[in-house]
Amino acid sequence: MLRIGDIKLKSNLILSPLAGISDLPFRMINRKFGCHLAFVEMINVRSLSHKSKKTKMMLSTLRADSPLGVQLLGFEEEFIKRAIDILQYYKFDVLDFNCACPEKKVVRRKEGAALLKEPKKIHKLLKVIVERSHRPVTVKIRTGFNSESINAKEVALLCEDAGVKALFIHGRTREQFYKPGVDYDTIRNVKKSLSIPVIASGDIFNASLAKKMLEETGCDALAIARGSFGNPWIFKEIEASLKGRLFKRPNVSQVYKAMLMHFNLIVDFYGASKAVSLFRKFFNWYVKGFSNVRHLREKACSVRKEQDMLEVMRIFLKMHK
Repeated sequence: MLRIGDIKLKSNLILSPLAGISDLPFRMINRKFGCHLAFVEMINVRSLSHKSKKTKMMLSTLRADSPLGVQLLGFEEEFIKRAIDILQYYKFDVLDFNCACPEKKVVRRKEGAALLKEPKKIHKLLKVIVERSHRPVTVKIRTGFNSESINAKEVALLCEDAGVKALFIHGRTREQFYKPGVDYDTIRNVKKSLSIPVIASGDIFNASLAKKMLEETGCDALAIARGSFGNPWIFKEIEASLKGRLFKRPNVSQVYKAMLMHFNLIVDFYGASKAVSLFRKFFNWYVKGFSNVRHLREKACSVRKEQDMLEVMRIFLKMHK
């Protein structure tokens, strides 16, 4: 059992916050297949402070969407405080602060991974967040900003000192983005240095890589990100492997049913017209690994109507049944 502050979790497998991906429909399809704790998309504190309609929609949830985490992105104390005050009216369980996002526009604004260049700034901001938040606070970092500044241990100790209840660490520098090469050694050193739970991420695409991360780093839990794309079964796969049980990969009928369920969730949440364009990337992920699907991917990327997307899914089922 994993504990984050006073929150007891049934699983040590967590669905990461994913910009443009982990909306309510995505969280619910993953929960259907074994995910326990999930995060909403990364929330910019300025957008939340200005009460943007898009940001409010990102925070939409259901009773079944629990336990739930919210991750904030920012660097200005004033807007961070304002965002936390607004969040008190929303239902969620864990508040995370992002010091890991590598995107250029984020780093340019001195947010996300840019903060790794200012460990004392991270410490100061986290103390403010911990003091103001009514929920347990966590933080996400990377191993460093670049290969010349691997400072994850230093940053992690400052985070713990600030009062966070768990630390998420992605095993790459900001400079690496998502290029091959997860730094298991640095994660292990961070884990050895802290008394709070350490949750690791980076290339957890299957049960074998999940076991590798746990064994090589000694981390307490895993954060699943890209490994969940078109693969909501990854939580059950990893759990089965860790318990020494066999896991049977879903057949084409099960993949089709999951796709259909996910698409319908998107239709219900956004409306049919918007759902079609939003589902295109998910269709591509669901059919990855199946033969002769290139033409279906191309068709899925051009259809505009709900019935046409449903037909593409039916063709996929007939081709591989």
